[in-house]
Amino acid sequence: MAEGRFRGTAPRHHDARCGAQRDRVEYDGALGANAPQDDALHEECGVFGVWAPGRDVARLTYFGLMSLQHRGQESAGIAVGDGGTVMVRKELGLVSQVFTDADLAALPGQLAIGHVRYGTAGAKSWEAAQPHLSTINDVIIALAHNGTLVNTDELRRQLIDLGVNFLSNSDSEVAAKLIGYFTQRTSHLREGIRKTMELVRGGYAMALINEQALYAFRDPFGIRPLVLGYLPADDQSGQSGDGVVLKHAAAEGAADAQPDRAAAGAAGAAPNGAAHTLPDRVGGWIVASETCALDIVGATYVRDIRPGEILRISAEGLVSEQGVPAAPEAAECIFEQVYFARPDSLMGGKSVYACRYDMGRQLAREAPVEADMVIGVPDSGLPPAEGFARESGIPFGEGLIKNRYVARTFIQPTQELRARGVRMKLNPLRDNIAGKRLVVIDDSIVRGTTMVQLVHMLREAGAAEVHVRINSPEVTWPCFYGIDTDVQSQLISANKTPEEICAYIGADSLAFLSVEGLLACVPAIGESLADGAPDGAACPARGYCTACFTGVYPVAIPESFGRDKFMPGYDPCNLTQATTLPRDVITTKDRDRSWESAHRA
Repeated sequence: MAEGRFRGTAPRHHDARCGAQRDRVEYDGALGANAPQDDALHEECGVFGVWAPGRDVARLTYFGLMSLQHRGQESAGIAVGDGGTVMVRKELGLVSQVFTDADLAALPGQLAIGHVRYGTAGAKSWEAAQPHLSTINDVIIALAHNGTLVNTDELRRQLIDLGVNFLSNSDSEVAAKLIGYFTQRTSHLREGIRKTMELVRGGYAMALINEQALYAFRDPFGIRPLVLGYLPADDQSGQSGDGVVLKHAAAEGAADAQPDRAAAGAAGAAPNGAAHTLPDRVGGWIVASETCALDIVGATYVRDIRPGEILRISAEGLVSEQGVPAAPEAAECIFEQVYFARPDSLMGGKSVYACRYDMGRQLAREAPVEADMVIGVPDSGLPPAEGFARESGIPFGEGLIKNRYVARTFIQPTQELRARGVRMKLNPLRDNIAGKRLVVIDDSIVRGTTMVQLVHMLREAGAAEVHVRINSPEVTWPCFYGIDTDVQSQLISANKTPEEICAYIGADSLAFLSVEGLLACVPAIGESLADGAPDGAACPARGYCTACFTGVYPVAIPESFGRDKFMPGYDPCNLTQATTLPRDVITTKDRDRSWESAHRA
């Protein structure tokens, strides 16, 4: 495996293309003014979309966003299409803080998208909240985006030169405006999406609506997740009527487009690997970042949106086409299984809980230790702690209680309370850990600040020994695809060896799960998707993006975007070539009418 740098207790080899660290800088935990106050990884956002005439789509979206709240707590928004226009409500805060019952009642329609955000690109402001509304002449669209685009600076400049106005500096707004611009110029929304997909680079999963149709599409590598599900026709509330009849006729438009059953992947794999059969009627369609959002609204999982695919859902049916070619080998973010996704979500036919449980078992094999009890750091550390206990034979117990009512608030803590940090979220069970040798399982160590406080707190509570085990490898490289770790100097593993980190956090021992061990615990999800491709079409076997561990980046990082993000002596391995956009790329793409000529709708 090619790697940028790989440091640990055992020697590791890396590809000659990738430079090793030459000079280690002193790391004192000072992360700078722009660093997050906590030590957790943060995913950029979650998206939800619904097409369901006759149902309360705003309310369905509200509950879908509630189930995705863990993916972003900075802002929330819903956009609704009613056949004539698109209405948007968004605000800073949690979903329950942003929307009242009256707000939802004021958003009638037949389709909607929703978004929860933790910002990694763009200012943390109302203007950066999503969905983004783009209105260019008579073209009105709303876009919800999960991920980060790495080449939007030049695209933004060219759009401004073409007279397009911006309200924020977010990459998502660039995508929305670019789609709107091309749609206005070509009179085809699918062509606007396709042209945009050809220009943007990075990791993205997007849901978009106009007045009458819902669209869903992903980057060619499938870095960020997006799933498709259907609502049953027989709604217990009596709202759905007879439901929507699935069409069998050939789709209009693109010759390679797949209508209804083929587009939905009727022969595709269900989450448990069994063949899934669509009913003759459905009550509507759902797209979402995770399957847990399908569950909460009573929808049934059908399949993942495929890398590079554009899915269109409207009264004319469900139509799938390949917007841009899928990468030869996709690269889904491995941290979905490690941390971001809810444990009850299914990915690649395996629950996230089961993946994390297996990570704990593998960690016990790779880094055994003598101890009296295994505890997990809530919440994502609990399944691997159970697995570690099972494999090691050491009893599993509760040692940390999480305050589940601590959420994002506009009431800022005092400096004294902020200094107590982790105690605002976690408190030790003193009588359960006093005098015991503990194995503490957590999902990752990013900057190290939280683990320092946690180990100190456990020792204060009477722990005899504290052995830290991490169910992921060292986070050594920055992420540019939708996680808030795009500055390498903030990462403790880029500055210290595992032995130095152990001393820094004050633990008795420290070990990380190997990259190979982690990959052995997650499913080969490309196989099941290939089996369910429309009309037997091939779907590339999908791998995982491990760039934050290995420095191997599936989408090359442009120099202008990655400038000053890497530490001296670190040379990333790019699996693709970074391209420089011509200064007239948008107008050149606009003049290309090959798609319209070949696909008259």
